[in-house]
Amino acid sequence: MKVWNWQSGRWRRPLTIVPPFLWLVLFLLLPFLLVLKISFSDLRFGIPPYTPLAELKEQTLTLALSLRGYALLFTDSLYISTYLNSVKMAAITTLCCMVIGYPMAYYIARSQPAIRNLLLLGVILPFWTSLLLRVYAWVGILRNDGLLNNLLLWLGLIDTPLEIYRTDLAVYIGLVYAYLPFFILPLYASLVKLDLRLLEAAYDLGARPWRAFVQVTLPLSMPGVVAGAMLVFIPTVGEYVIPEMLGGANTLMMGRVMWNEFFNNADWPMAAAVTCVMVMLLLVPLVIFQRNQARQLADQSSRLA
Repeated sequence: MKVWNWQSGRWRRPLTIVPPFLWLVLFLLLPFLLVLKISFSDLRFGIPPYTPLAELKEQTLTLALSLRGYALLFTDSLYISTYLNSVKMAAITTLCCMVIGYPMAYYIARSQPAIRNLLLLGVILPFWTSLLLRVYAWVGILRNDGLLNNLLLWLGLIDTPLEIYRTDLAVYIGLVYAYLPFFILPLYASLVKLDLRLLEAAYDLGARPWRAFVQVTLPLSMPGVVAGAMLVFIPTVGEYVIPEMLGGANTLMMGRVMWNEFFNNADWPMAAAVTCVMVMLLLVPLVIFQRNQARQLADQSSRLA
């Protein structure tokens, strides 16, 4: 008589794969299908504030799909400019995080182990505080009578307060501040595993430090750069808190539009359509990230073989 052993190779793989898939189905796929269903409904006054897709009356099943939300998305300039502005702000934020975060991650990876742990703690420490409180702190720093303007006025560098609060610049500052650790951490993990003997070999062959960096360090760290860029770009596109607290009335981003449609206008079908199109747009960087991860795993397997 055979005894079932969950640690055997036959059962270990299914038991390892099934829980994450169930998690994704319950908390990602099913909610998205619900939002997708609402996006094809029509607006009505009542609870819920949308019409059902299928209705059975007098033994007749009626299926009604409304494309009003999607038609408005592709014809109304407000929504088109919102999508374009969200992608632009996410791209600029990602670029700023790359410019600021790469030297920081490189310095941390090349530091002594004791100092490295302290520097990593400094990067992770902001996560111990609520994002809402951290963004509200930037309100006190950037407003006209805030800490930054008072300091510059006291130093005599400016005569009048700088108009930063409630502008796109304030939103960029908040986005870079909030998402910079998401770029530094995966890049640090990639740089700290870099074999320093490759750099020594490049120096022995006559390469200068900048050339060794460009031809050795930078290519080997690209998986970390891509992973960090995706971790910054994808959530930034749908960000709501930072644009709402630091941006002005003209700062249009998809998160604010979805909030307004859901809660201010009570137009759930339109908000659901905005959400579904945003998810479709984010599938492109997700596919790029997945291919990069698969290529990285394949390269590691080939090196081990």
